[in-house]
Amino acid sequence: MGSVISLSERGSHLGYGAVRNLRKALAAGLLSLCGIAATAEPVVLAALGDSLTQGYGLVEEDGFVPQLNRWLDAQGVEVKIINAGVSGDTTAGGAARVGWTLTPEVDGMIVALGGNDVLRGIDPAVSKSNLEKILTQARTAKVPVLLIGMQAPGNYGADYKQAFDAMYPDLATQFGTLYAPSFFSGLQAGGDPGAVQTYMQPDGIHPNARGVALIVDDLGPAVLDLIAAAKQRQ
Repeated sequence: MGSVISLSERGSHLGYGAVRNLRKALAAGLLSLCGIAATAEPVVLAALGDSLTQGYGLVEEDGFVPQLNRWLDAQGVEVKIINAGVSGDTTAGGAARVGWTLTPEVDGMIVALGGNDVLRGIDPAVSKSNLEKILTQARTAKVPVLLIGMQAPGNYGADYKQAFDAMYPDLATQFGTLYAPSFFSGLQAGGDPGAVQTYMQPDGIHPNARGVALIVDDLGPAVLDLIAAAKQRQ
C-alpha cells in the first residue's frame, strides 16, 4: 500500500508558496465536492516592523495596522493584515522572526524596520545585512514585499546618514521589491517642519492618531500595489 502523507508533513518538503497553493487547492476542491462555489480568499499581508507598526502609545484602533485596514476597506479592498510589529525591535529582531512571520497564508509583506537601529547607532552595514536576510526569505517564499525606508538624523555624521539612507533604495533595486521612500513622508507633505510635531506623541518619536492617519494616506497607494502583486501569486 502507498503511504499517506499529511499536509503538515508535506510542508516540511515544500516551499512556503507551494504549501499555500496546496492548501487553497484542497479547500477549493472540498467546496466543489460539497456543491459550494469557491470564492476568492482575501489577500493576507504581514506588517513586519517595530513600535511604529505595532502602534506604540495608541489605543489599538488608532494604530498603523487598524487604520490601514480601514483605509483599504474604504477603497473596497478585502484584505487581512497581520500586525507583526514588536516595540523596540531592530532589523536583527526582524531577521530572527521573519521565518515564522511568513506562514503559508501570507500573500505579501510590509517591511518597516531600522528606526531602532539608528537610535542604537548600529552600523548601517549590519542593518543592511539583516534586511537582506529578511528579503531573501521573502523571495524564497515567493512573497512580494513593500520595503519602507527610514532616514537617519545627522548627529552620527554625514557618512553614517548617507550609508543608512541609501540602503533602502539599494535593497529595493537588488531584490525587486516595491519601495516607499519614508515611513514619515506623509507628515511632511506641508513642508513645515514645525507642523510635524503636532502629529507626534510627546516623546517626539511616535506618531499620534492623527499622524498615523496621514501616514496611512501616504502609504496606502503603495500598499494597494503590494496587494495587486500578491493577488498575482495567490
